[in-house]
Parts: sequence; structure tokens; C-alpha cells
Amino acid sequence: MTGKRIRTGAVLAVGALAAAGLAFAPTAVAVTPQSATITADCGAFGGGEATLTATQDGTAATLTLTSTAITAPIALAQDSITSTLTLVKATGGTTAFTGTKNPAMAAGDPVTVGPLSGTVASGDSLETYGGSLTMTVFGITITCTATGPQSPGPFVFD
Repeated sequence: MTGKRIRTGAVLAVGALAAAGLAFAPTAVAVTPQSATITADCGAFGGGEATLTATQDGTAATLTLTSTAITAPIALAQDSITSTLTLVKATGGTTAFTGTKNPAMAAGDPVTVGPLSGTVASGDSLETYGGSLTMTVFGITITCTATGPQSPGPFVFD
């Protein structure tokens, strides 16, 4: 009988510790919305609708841009585009997301760049309208700008 009480006590203690661990575990940080749509103008390189997807892990954040309207002018190797996506802060100033991540693309394929890395603070509200995306490919710089606010709204980071 004593062995049964010890096991029951041990099970209850483990259960209490597990519950306490869940109560004190850090909550996952999130950005809202997780994706937004923009219309971009890339000058002579085209333009159209693009989707931005955001993630956040503490102060580290990433953004990925994909567009079926903006296409690769030539075949591009994986990780061959140097990109900087600059977003405007609601409180003033800008935040840049940079990187050289992209999938391999054939001429005419939809453009995807990212994930591009940046640093955010809790409460940052970032919008593409007023910012820009600069992509450098084989020494040629392509600059895209949003023609209006993103939808459904700015990215807000926890």
C-alpha cells in the first residue's frame, strides 16, 4: 500500500511540475497579419500584385515576397539575388530586411525572394507603401515600389 501511495504522489508531483512548466513557458510571438498583398511597380522590369509573408521569433523577423505578375527576366541560380526590402514604420523611420535567398528561376518564372532577415521591436507596425524592394542581379539593380498601402494592413509585431 505504501508503494502505491508513493507512486500516486510521484505522478501527482510530475503532473504539477508539467502544469507549472506550461504556465511559465514563453508564449510564441506572432506577427499579424502573417501575409499581405501589395501592388508593385518595378519600372521597365514590370509590376503587379505580390504577396509578402512574415514570420517572427523574438526580435528576429523574416519577410518573403512572391509574385506571379513580376517575372524573372533571365534564368537565375538559387541564392543569386541580393535583396533589400525597406518598410516604413508607423512611428517614423524604416526597417530593412536583407538577404540573398531565392529559389532557382527560369526566364519568365514568377519571382520569389526571401526569406529576408530583419530586426523588429515589440509593437513595430511596418508598411510597404513608401518603402521599396531593391534586387541586384548580375550587377543590375531593380527597384520596386508599392503603388498603395498593403492589404489587409501593416505588419504588427508582438
